[in-house]
Amino acid sequence: MSKFDMSKLGLSQRFITESTLYADLYVGRVISQHKDLYKVATETGELTATISGKFRFAVKTLSDYPAVGDFVMVDRNDASGGNAVIHHVLTRKSAFIRKAAGTSKDEQVVATNIDTVFICMSLNHDFNLRRLERYLGVAWDSQAIPVIVLTKADLCDNLPQKLSELDAVACGVDVLVTSSMSQDGFLSVKSYIACGKTIAFIGSSGVGKSTLINRLLNEEALATHSIRNDDKGRHTTTKRELIVLPTGGIVIDTPGMRELGLESADLAKAFADIDELSAKCKFHDCTHTSEPNCAVQKAINDGFLSNERLANYIKLKKEAKYEGLNSKQIEAEKIATMFAELGGMKNARKLVKEKSNKRRGF
Repeated sequence: MSKFDMSKLGLSQRFITESTLYADLYVGRVISQHKDLYKVATETGELTATISGKFRFAVKTLSDYPAVGDFVMVDRNDASGGNAVIHHVLTRKSAFIRKAAGTSKDEQVVATNIDTVFICMSLNHDFNLRRLERYLGVAWDSQAIPVIVLTKADLCDNLPQKLSELDAVACGVDVLVTSSMSQDGFLSVKSYIACGKTIAFIGSSGVGKSTLINRLLNEEALATHSIRNDDKGRHTTTKRELIVLPTGGIVIDTPGMRELGLESADLAKAFADIDELSAKCKFHDCTHTSEPNCAVQKAINDGFLSNERLANYIKLKKEAKYEGLNSKQIEAEKIATMFAELGGMKNARKLVKEKSNKRRGF
């Protein structure tokens, strides 16, 4: 059973200190998950683990369960006695969350303890600034540091124009340009990966995430597929796993990373320019539509902000607010917003009744 250098797996002093709270247990990191079974790396090797009955009884939501990237406390550090048992999950420093499948409002943690997230977008048919704004909101909210990675530069004949468009939405985020055709096309990405640091890749299928990871691994470890003719990528990642790179860095590759919803997003950072402009509006609750002395509308009129960016900001704010609600609840929220200016639903009903009585001659 191969041993692991836990420092190369991201075990920092922060986690070591917390682990000392649990006597007679061993610290490990979840490197993959399949249903209720977890692969956990410890200093003495890799274990198959399940969660304890007490842990299962104590959890309140899906997000409390272990996820790929978690540091956990297990009852053993060798596989000789069967499956290990996970008793605790150490406090996460970052987490990517999505809405659980089905109609439940529950949240599911997809991956945790990520230092840097590479938001991948190809420079051909996949280039979409509005989708990028969504990913940036989710990345900032996770507490990881986002880096934008533009792939397939060899297929782009107007790179300066696309980079200029990107400047308006990047808001201080580093932008890397890569090409799968060039041997050194991934070196800019490699410079962000350090021993013990955990990296995640998000973006549409087919934009080159698996190709980049394979380059970093120096082998074809992950299956890759190009974007289809309809510009929609094929799913290539079918399981959640943590991959240790030869350089000591760690990559988390999971199919759930491309399905993150807006129930958890930091739009203040993703739209820092609009947030800053909003502070200069005359009204603190300005909707940036028809109010006088609106700094956001002035920026649009002056050519410093695009209508499309503002529209997407408003759309994502609404989506985050309505995420997880059923159709009836969403409709109630919309009606409440619609009648807010009339003093709420009660006054709105009164107004409708008065108008109805006037029409009937009462």
